[in-house]
Amino acid sequence: MNRPVVVGVDGSPSSLVAAEHAAQAAVGRGRPLHLVHGYLHPLGYGVPLNPYDVGIPAPTEEAQKMLAQTATDLVGRWPGLTVEARQVAGGPGATLVEESKWAELVVVGSRGHGGFAGLLLGSVGSQVAAHAHCPVLVVRPAEQPVPTTGPVLVGVDGSESAELAVGYAADEAARRQAGLVLVHVAPDGDPTAPPELGDLLATAAAAVRGSHPGVAVEERVLRAAGPGQALIDASRDAALVVVGSRGRGGFTGMLLGSVSQAVVQHAHCPVLVAHPYGHAR
Repeated sequence: MNRPVVVGVDGSPSSLVAAEHAAQAAVGRGRPLHLVHGYLHPLGYGVPLNPYDVGIPAPTEEAQKMLAQTATDLVGRWPGLTVEARQVAGGPGATLVEESKWAELVVVGSRGHGGFAGLLLGSVGSQVAAHAHCPVLVVRPAEQPVPTTGPVLVGVDGSESAELAVGYAADEAARRQAGLVLVHVAPDGDPTAPPELGDLLATAAAAVRGSHPGVAVEERVLRAAGPGQALIDASRDAALVVVGSRGRGGFTGMLLGSVSQAVVQHAHCPVLVAHPYGHAR
């Protein structure tokens, strides 16, 4: 199954930056790119109407032109890229979560809050980052260009979610021909690292070297009050940060843990949220 890279496009600067990242990811993976525009019926939104009375909403000509122009621009910049563009009747967040069931990767843009108060993810991006059925790439605004240098950074804490994140991070490092930095955050004020901490990083590094022998791996222990801020600070020099997601109760939908939420919201580079694939690849 040739899973596509999917990106939501609404014509906003944030979504066009996301589309550029998505094109890069699709070319790097040898996958097609799907541009998706989710829309709602203007009469049905928030109004308790019988949907059969309203009827199926029609795609708009304006949005179709925007999608076609975006597709043309991307194909011109990324040789070999195959693009499909379509409108889907539904809210953009729910639409992208549904599309993620059959996607290789979903890409969403972030938006600035007030332009200076730190990067905050809009409601659509937050919904997709928390509930997608495949990995989600969260990218930064236009004033921060697509990173081309720097290592891939991933947190290691021994959890199953982090183990999945390390695997995805190693794949990304190999794809980008970049180094991989395995990070564990130890409590600030504790001068000695416990032996099991070294074992944790060494085990993760050995696994990566076995599966990706061409990737240069660095093990790094950071001292900080909390792992979220430490990873955010470390992201300044990275091309990508990979974080794990965690399941709530194991079956009630994937929700992001507090550390991953903080990194997704405030990192200084794109963030890959390492959801497991919901359907057979």
